[in-house]
Amino acid sequence: MTYRSKSIYKLSLVAVICFIKASSSSCPVLECWFVQEKAGRGGGLAAATSQEKSLLHIRTDAYSHSAESQQAPSDINPDRVYFITDPAATLCHRSLNPPRGSVNKPHCEINPFLPQPSTLKWVAPLTDSALSPIYLQADWFSTSIQGLNKQLAISTITRAPTAAQEPNVILSVTSKTVSVQSRLGEPVLLDCGFWADPPSPLSGSGFAVEWRYQFRGDGRLVLAYDGKTDRLADTQEEGATLDFEGLHRKGNASLILQEAKVRHSGMYICTVYLPYLVAQVAVELEVVEPPSLSIYPSALPLAVHGQTLTVQCEASGFAPLSLELSWEFKGTDGKSRPLGSGSVTGHRQAWDGTYSQSTRLELDTTKLDLGRGGEVTCVAVHLGGTRRASVTLNVIGFSTPSIEDSMAMVGVALVLYGLIKFVSWTFTSSGSDEAGPQEKVMLHFKILQSS
Repeated sequence: MTYRSKSIYKLSLVAVICFIKASSSSCPVLECWFVQEKAGRGGGLAAATSQEKSLLHIRTDAYSHSAESQQAPSDINPDRVYFITDPAATLCHRSLNPPRGSVNKPHCEINPFLPQPSTLKWVAPLTDSALSPIYLQADWFSTSIQGLNKQLAISTITRAPTAAQEPNVILSVTSKTVSVQSRLGEPVLLDCGFWADPPSPLSGSGFAVEWRYQFRGDGRLVLAYDGKTDRLADTQEEGATLDFEGLHRKGNASLILQEAKVRHSGMYICTVYLPYLVAQVAVELEVVEPPSLSIYPSALPLAVHGQTLTVQCEASGFAPLSLELSWEFKGTDGKSRPLGSGSVTGHRQAWDGTYSQSTRLELDTTKLDLGRGGEVTCVAVHLGGTRRASVTLNVIGFSTPSIEDSMAMVGVALVLYGLIKFVSWTFTSSGSDEAGPQEKVMLHFKILQSS
């Protein structure tokens, strides 16, 4: 090997080492709560739980210890400091690594986990073939983490040799859509993916995926799939499916709803099973549809000052339920002012689950000081956006005329006066031509008197 080749080799080696260190340094140190059940007291009462502060040092390989990671903070029990190896780097997501000194931190909880077979019919085939229990004889942990600003939800199952504090991630389930909003009728994708450690004997024995729905105490199975036998459960909900090719190739367990409906709003739980292992993440879906507004009557009749008109506004086809209705008035001077909410009715639900609500407003042209009229607007404030509908109001005969109206009235009076004088003069002139001298003098004298 020449000197130049040796130099290139050394530079390449240094670059690789630097890349590994940079990758490891990007993985976070997570502050976590270690939660476990205390010994039961008997008497049929549920066991109480205890929680301790813990620290999780995340790394992508088992040999990336640092001098700092060996020192536990004074307020954390050294037995609760763990060095977790995650080859998939799922736990190295940026949302789990806030800036130094930041008050906002990821939510993290770690619990002891007991591997056991499942009796669910779409999971039971995973444990048909007896596995060596030696692999299961270890310390198992379940960790649930939520990233900053709900960017990510992660659930992991880790395994460590008994009494060791260096667990490896065996199964991780993630979602990048912790909270989803969708318009009515649109297709919806609820993200869920999983990764299984290839060297683990549990990862080559098949998997199962289950999606469940929960909302205000109501729960149902949406979809269940046995990946080992490639079969869907009979309880599959209409319009819900998976990308089966992506599921087997990339661990893409995302749920696809072909058409969002109001009844789809709620919590969805994505659960992934390996033999003896289970991990799950929750995704919240909210179907949001803004209201459509209609005003009755669509054209208001001409109002006389002192008259009261009734106008009604109906908001329909909206979800969720919460809605604020109000009225506004914009006069001819361009200034707007609120008119209150009017008389608001209760909610009514349509066949598709959407809601409708209406409000009625009494327009008293005297009390409300509406002047010569303007624009009456119905305003609906909803999670899906603010909607407005307007109608024009014209008022005549108001008590205080404007300067323009007064000038117009004076102008009309002058024109009428001139017209009357002209007609009178014409008539009297015609009559004077037919009269005698004495009559003409008397007639001119009367005209002079009248002038």
